[in-house]
Amino acid sequence: MSHLTDTIIAPATPQGHSAIAVIRLSGPESIRITSEIFRGADLFQAASHTVHYGWVTDDEGRELDEVMVTVFRAPRTFTAEDCTEISCHGSPHLVQEIMTVAIKHGARPANPGEFTLRAFLNGRIDLSQAEAVADLIQSNSAKSGEIAIRQLKGSISGTLHDLRQQLVDFAALIELELDFSEEDVEFANRGRLTDLVHKILNVTEPMAKSFQWGNSIREGIPVAIIGAPNAGKSTLLNTLLNEEKALVSDIAGTTRDFIEDTINIDGIIFRFIDTAGLRETTDILEGMGIERSRQKLREADIILFVADVTHAEEEIIRDFRDLELRPGQKSAILLNKSDLVSAAISQPKAAEISSITGVATMPVTARYAHTLGPLMKFLDDHIRSHGTQEGTVITNARHYDALVNTSRALHKVLKGLSSDVPSDLVALDIREALYHLGTITGEVVTDDLLDSIFSKFCIGK
Repeated sequence: MSHLTDTIIAPATPQGHSAIAVIRLSGPESIRITSEIFRGADLFQAASHTVHYGWVTDDEGRELDEVMVTVFRAPRTFTAEDCTEISCHGSPHLVQEIMTVAIKHGARPANPGEFTLRAFLNGRIDLSQAEAVADLIQSNSAKSGEIAIRQLKGSISGTLHDLRQQLVDFAALIELELDFSEEDVEFANRGRLTDLVHKILNVTEPMAKSFQWGNSIREGIPVAIIGAPNAGKSTLLNTLLNEEKALVSDIAGTTRDFIEDTINIDGIIFRFIDTAGLRETTDILEGMGIERSRQKLREADIILFVADVTHAEEEIIRDFRDLELRPGQKSAILLNKSDLVSAAISQPKAAEISSITGVATMPVTARYAHTLGPLMKFLDDHIRSHGTQEGTVITNARHYDALVNTSRALHKVLKGLSSDVPSDLVALDIREALYHLGTITGEVVTDDLLDSIFSKFCIGK
């Protein structure tokens, strides 16, 4: 872990040529260091959150660049330390020159995520909010950005902190009982403790269940396009993407590996995966592609089963059921090539298949985008079905593991309370739950945990 007495420096904007670049300093000497390389206003006298025009110069007095310097005084800064930001022209050479001069005057190059780490260590944000900063930077859709913003505003810590504190209070009472074990006194009301544990479980378990949805939002909802060869899977992908992403041919088995690309639909990223056609084959390469198709089938949240509308209903239903979808997978049957038959045939066939399988079934013509309206509605309905999770949604695997372990420990507490196990054993289970809850918000941390989290951040944030 870095020393908070250092003053750190790093570019806050991406590398490469640009109109401007921003160089950020944070630490007790940031204003002094910036003042020594800046010719313009007196930064020592500058008020916080003010911007000043001037020039950055080197030790020989050579003007390096015309800049704007912003002064931020502690504690009203991102890191809760004195900070400055130098806005210069976006030449990588200029940025490096300015940083080199600042380093000669006492700054140290920042480690990845060190600005956010200092914000955490100085108590400005908790650990879950710090991780939300990285999620916000990496968000690739409106919905993932919304979730990150809610977490940055404290939706996770705000929910868990008070409950954890109540559990801490009960743990203290039980620990006190242990000091008076020979006198057989009870300070912690078991009924109230049971109610509190149920109250916490009613929060942690739904939060843990939201992880699958939250992770899909963060990474993109995986949608596997499955079906027999020549059913129109690649054509469907190309139409959805509005480009010739996948090769299309009348020859069966053209797609021998999966092809993947993303589409932003109403602020949510969907990862569409075109897979090799499912069939029996002796071709080794095609067989490998089919096995990968089955793997993608198992991993996807949504399955689009593409079938030829001219095939018999019994065949379509049999092939769909042969997929053996896992519980929780959303699926739809697309009766492709519906332009080859009349609506009087395709619509009743879709209704019959849907009634037998219980799965949304719709006639489409994969090469015509205007026929995919029902598919877009199906995907939109899938998004809306998660509308109850507009509160706290978990997107971080570390938080998910901590919540699962918290719930496991709390269920042991309940079992112990109902079985009249000794107080010291109940106290152990409570401490375990407190530990896992504390790792989410940062009330329980180790250097290794902080290094693991912040090493994934970009330098300058």
